[in-house]
Amino acid sequence: MSLPNFDVRSRFRAGLPEPTPLWRGMKPYTFDSGHNDPQLIPVQGLAEAARIVIAREGQRLAIYNQGAGPQGYPGLRDFVGKKLAQRGITAAADDILITSGSGQAIDLVNNLLLEAGDTVLVEAYSYAGALRKLKARGINIIGIPLDKQGIRTDALATLLAELAQKNITPKYIYTIPTVQNPTGAILGLARRQELVALARRYQTLILEDECYADIIWQGEAPPALYALAPEWVIHISTFSKSLAPSLRVAYLTALPTVLRQLIALKNDGGTGALDQLIAAEYFSAHFDEHIARLRQVLGQKLAVMAQTVNDAFGEVARPWLPQGGIFLWVELPEGTDTRLFVAPAAEQGISFNPGSDWAADAEGAKHWLRLCFALASEQQIRDGVRKLAQIILAHPALAKRRVTPKVNA
Repeated sequence: MSLPNFDVRSRFRAGLPEPTPLWRGMKPYTFDSGHNDPQLIPVQGLAEAARIVIAREGQRLAIYNQGAGPQGYPGLRDFVGKKLAQRGITAAADDILITSGSGQAIDLVNNLLLEAGDTVLVEAYSYAGALRKLKARGINIIGIPLDKQGIRTDALATLLAELAQKNITPKYIYTIPTVQNPTGAILGLARRQELVALARRYQTLILEDECYADIIWQGEAPPALYALAPEWVIHISTFSKSLAPSLRVAYLTALPTVLRQLIALKNDGGTGALDQLIAAEYFSAHFDEHIARLRQVLGQKLAVMAQTVNDAFGEVARPWLPQGGIFLWVELPEGTDTRLFVAPAAEQGISFNPGSDWAADAEGAKHWLRLCFALASEQQIRDGVRKLAQIILAHPALAKRRVTPKVNA
């Protein structure tokens, strides 16, 4: 007797994402994701830091968490505490949790706070990874309008009041106030104060993501939201952008009541020890000089990309110039759908992020695209952006269309 064919997919749970295709390598013109410049990785410095710290601490690798408890390597937490002080935050080593990338930190916060059907406020344009995590949990996501200064706190006040009338209290406001992703805006001090005042008034927590705060072109950012109102804010950041994305090292700080519960939820056996040891050893001696070089090189690459976008697209594209970070957020005429260009661009060796993936309202952002300028060389930026412009401008909806540039609202 023959048995019926069995399809293992019949045992998969509902609501899964599409299967990931086999990896075929990176495109010659890679403008998607948050990669960094390979030439900015301090290879020799990291190698020396690894030699020193492994010789000194290597035997502790035999013990989970190097025998130092679940919060992470003490040397790294000491460094993070000093780094947080520059953002106005007072945090000792015991107030800090090291995580395996900022994505894990977001997951921990979501595990602590969220249930299906809850409401979370996000910036109208926001980090795609955070949006995906919220959608997977069945969360009601509401976008907060932005302008060139970041969150419009006047619009947030209206939104919170409307929700209060419906007896809805958002579980938290997710914000990237310092070098916002994808716009690159920096929220000013007055708006930061208004934001935390609204959080207090409406009893809503804030999840502050400062993953790009080290990469600012001019001056320094205002104090972190956590420095202004630690009782209402959970603060996370990462070394992925300031050192290397493949080093999965991030950190979180919050009041003890919150932090102790988050640590209880982190049941992974500990963030990778070598990553922590090396990052702490290298940055303890070289952080300032490394960040200065990072800012200089990436600022120049941004200038090249912005100029090339202007030259190649003409008045069809309107770049939103960032105040830091590694992305250029570009607006095309309304009615354009940048998702349509992903496949033809890939055929020409180009990858980019369509705007729909980076917005609370996917359809409302379909005429935007995000370009990472960190990984590619300056010549690759010039060549790749020109090729992308040719693909996009050949579309019938744009072939004869020109738009007068507007100042970002």
